[in-house]
Amino acid sequence: MAQLVEKIENLVQPILNDLGCELVDLQYQREQRGWVLRFFLDKDGGINLDDCAIASREMSSLLDVENIISTAYTLEVSSPGVERPLKKISDFERFTGEKAKIKTLLAIDPDGSGKNKKTFVGILSGTEGERVLLKIKKSHDAIQIPFDQIETANLKFEF
Repeated sequence: MAQLVEKIENLVQPILNDLGCELVDLQYQREQRGWVLRFFLDKDGGINLDDCAIASREMSSLLDVENIISTAYTLEVSSPGVERPLKKISDFERFTGEKAKIKTLLAIDPDGSGKNKKTFVGILSGTEGERVLLKIKKSHDAIQIPFDQIETANLKFEF
């Protein structure tokens, strides 16, 4: 499955580049109604419905021609939403200053408090090498979370 997703990503990337879109996430999974191929796209200034429709048409045509998916599926293209996932190290740099929630694979103690935790919420402060910097309320300095220890991360939206 992972190989197919990677193949799809490589196939559609030139189209997305031409449209000025970033592939935030790609999912291919079986759901109650059948197989779903779901693209989450973004671009500078945000993505709108017209952008999604154009990307959907272009990618649908290419996927039909290349015929790399052997089962019937539904194609969905949408925005990642205001609480978009952070997948690449460059995402953490791009969204410096924004509030984020990070869950790690294993419980860690990045602030030296003696308490191991898996979930951290704070303000992104960029990166330092392969470490994500996150300013949490309790600490004056940003904590450092190894990028390879991040299970999930996403922006947090608050009113």
